Amino acid sequence: MKVRIDWTYKSPKNKVVQFLSEELEANEALMVAGDLERTGRTKRLQFADRHNSTWSLKELKNYVKEVETEPHDVIAYYDGGFDRHTKRAGLGCAVYFKQNGKDYRLRKNLVIDEIDSNNEAEYAALSMAIQEIELLGVHHLPVRFIGDSRTLVNQMSGEWAVPEQSLARWADRIDQRLEKIGVHPEYEFAPRKENAEADRLATQALGGTMIESLIDLNADK
Repeated sequence: MKVRIDWTYKSPKNKVVQFLSEELEANEALMVAGDLERTGRTKRLQFADRHNSTWSLKELKNYVKEVETEPHDVIAYYDGGFDRHTKRAGLGCAVYFKQNGKDYRLRKNLVIDEIDSNNEAEYAALSMAIQEIELLGVHHLPVRFIGDSRTLVNQMSGEWAVPEQSLARWADRIDQRLEKIGVHPEYEFAPRKENAEADRLATQALGGTMIESLIDLNADK
């Protein structure tokens, strides 16, 4: 989770000045806040996240301590491939996360039938990625969802309307699932070459090669 430090400084002559930092990872923000408190000039100090929630120093310390043992710093890459002749879609996702001081990667692909468009395949791939992070136990955290469909990113971010009923149904189900597990989505567009892993998984699914794996990325270090 990223937060801003909201710090009120009080000078020796009782001049009060308020500062708001740039976004920092929670651990970094706690380190900087400790330095600020040691100045002896702190009148007030709190933290604000991207969702306008405020945290006291104690609350943020407890949050960081609790989340360390659970999957966090989650980034989910997703992609959907569509075969218009068979109306089948290949879905792929690669989920990166941290837990207990280690880095992990989950990879999963799947084939589904009765899909009508490439856009619907992209929505299905995002839905599968969300299902996988739910199975990992991710909850009440921000998650970055990265895909190469600008249409999906803009629609799920609320920048564009979702006029197609089939896509609107997917969007509603996705929103409901995210709300249920308390995940705050951050939708990001990436060019296809930066989403190559999820794209390859989707292509392999359409070709009949099924993949499901979870690995410790620190194992070979």
